[in-house]
Amino acid sequence: MPRHVGVIVDGNRRWAKELGITDPNQGHRAGARKIVDLLGWCDQAGVEVVTLWLLSTDNLSRPEAELAPLLRIIEGVVTDLAAPGRNWTLRIVGALDLLPAETARVLKEAAAGTEGRPGAEVNIAVGYGGRREIADAVRSLLHAHAAAGRSLEEVADLLDVEHISEHMYTRGQPDPDLVIRTSGEQRLSGFLLWQSAHSEFWFCEAYWPDFRRVDFLRALRAYAARQRRFGT
Repeated sequence: MPRHVGVIVDGNRRWAKELGITDPNQGHRAGARKIVDLLGWCDQAGVEVVTLWLLSTDNLSRPEAELAPLLRIIEGVVTDLAAPGRNWTLRIVGALDLLPAETARVLKEAAAGTEGRPGAEVNIAVGYGGRREIADAVRSLLHAHAAAGRSLEEVADLLDVEHISEHMYTRGQPDPDLVIRTSGEQRLSGFLLWQSAHSEFWFCEAYWPDFRRVDFLRALRAYAARQRRFGT
């Protein structure tokens, strides 16, 4: 059983289009409702960490008329997941400085009240890009060593994979064992580039709003049947 499952929740807009729904935000709302189902399935399966990619750094360049409703939907999702009675500990990951100040505030405040809950630890990736995460990690590492008074030459001698990992958004968590992407697309698009070096991947034809428990169980079954080699 995977300890950490990453999910690229893809296909909301295409789902709406194929149903003849003119407002693509209806697709995003339907996808938002699916998240609670997924997290319940993960709890039942004993998955410890779930990372959900809801908004990329590339998405932030969308026109304001398109981006603003999507941000409101994401704020609503996170607020709902953080509500009293929910099981999950939330962590917001991504370049929050790129988000509108109000969105960043809502997400941070919602996640702050979820510490110590019994279910999975859930990373909400908003304003997330894998290359940006690596750059932020290296920047954070350099600042930490500079604060300790080390020279650039000393940092270069100390630098290794473990040191960089300690500054990633998901520090302290296991790397994803399994990455799921819906909508039939078979690429990572920059999702958890550093952490997914040895992950197994499972691609599903269903659009995210149509993703079912049976699809999730198929992903787990496919994962269990594989022999993980960790790069060897």
